Amino acid sequence: MKKTLKAVVVAILARQVIRLRRKHQFKVVAVVGSIGKTSTKLAIARVLEASHRVRYQSGNYNDLVSVPLIFFNQTLPSLLNPVAWALLFIKNEMQIHKSYPYDIVVVELGTDGPGQIASFKRYIDADIAVVTALTPEHMEYFSGLSAVADEELSVATFSKRLLVNIDLCPFELTQAYSGSFLSYCIKNDATYTMNEIVYTPEGVSFNIAQDRKAWLQAKHSSFSEPQLYSLTAAAAVCGLLGVTTDAVVNGFSRIVPVPGRMQLLKGIKNSRLIDDTYNASPDATLAALKTLYRMQAPQKIALLGNMNELGTYSPTAHAEIGKFCDPEQLYLVVTLGPDANKDLADMAEKNGCKVLRTDSPQQAGKAIEEQLQEGGLVLLKGSQNGVFAEEAVKILLADPSDIDKLVRQSDQWMKVKNAQFKPKE
Repeated sequence: MKKTLKAVVVAILARQVIRLRRKHQFKVVAVVGSIGKTSTKLAIARVLEASHRVRYQSGNYNDLVSVPLIFFNQTLPSLLNPVAWALLFIKNEMQIHKSYPYDIVVVELGTDGPGQIASFKRYIDADIAVVTALTPEHMEYFSGLSAVADEELSVATFSKRLLVNIDLCPFELTQAYSGSFLSYCIKNDATYTMNEIVYTPEGVSFNIAQDRKAWLQAKHSSFSEPQLYSLTAAAAVCGLLGVTTDAVVNGFSRIVPVPGRMQLLKGIKNSRLIDDTYNASPDATLAALKTLYRMQAPQKIALLGNMNELGTYSPTAHAEIGKFCDPEQLYLVVTLGPDANKDLADMAEKNGCKVLRTDSPQQAGKAIEEQLQEGGLVLLKGSQNGVFAEEAVKILLADPSDIDKLVRQSDQWMKVKNAQFKPKE
């Protein structure tokens, strides 16, 4: 029943989006990739806002049902609420026949398995599609990285131009793609390349070259490599849309920290907390650790939670992260979740690290609180289900009001967390 209702809803919404595009002139930018989609989407949208009227959704509307709602500035009702859906369809019809208030719509397209990106072709006709990364994701459903690449790159079948992060999309995977694409990066030579990167206590300064020619200079409060990729992608999209460099630089100031994605917060004992608790994958975790290693502090602690949805690749992936844990850099490694407590923790100990294994974010937060020294630096990273490391961040915040800056704090999410980590009787 629910599957049938979803199919009907998608069919109606798809038709409405198609009619909206036919009646009004506006551009569509679609963002796909294994990691970094939401941060990149938000960076693109916020930089474009400096010069255009931009429609986007700040959360995770990224499936077949929710993506069309972005075009109409609607929120997602319950699938089993026919009255709400009828009203939504009527409002959409009214929007189709009125003046459209946006120049550009930026959407994020998600996938949990093969064929899901291609299904967006029924109503998405993107002017630019951005591929942020081709790395392990939902590996219980994909046969290997080539299958992940096929899935994410299928966005090209309904996009006029493809923009690929060649630093995080391995050459052997993009080489298998028969079409042409533009590129962006911070480590190689691309259509748009960020270079001359200088980290400072206030953030980072950098240049961006367009086709190997100097294009713009800017500064930003970002402090991590993943954030630099989002900035570069935003600049590249602006360049392809003909936005002036002054507008791009001005737009950078609109990019603000995203909850749970490399956000720097003030902690107890004058510590700093790198809150990267939204989700975790092998490449994203490695990038977070590299950022932690680069930063200066008298003490460094890493909370590394389970990386979920990796299937048979999970033991190897967690062991690789454990191997990357450097006892010269890390005073303490705290693990959270069964795979992290076993494969990651065992390898980190073998590597010479001091490790504490925990079974809940509250336990992890209290363990860090006990070990934390004045002026310490703490990285907190992990997947969602069974981890929810943002609850460990709460224990370490210097200002309790900063809880509003954390991810997944709605009543609905808190019920899920409380049920998962209910004390055993």
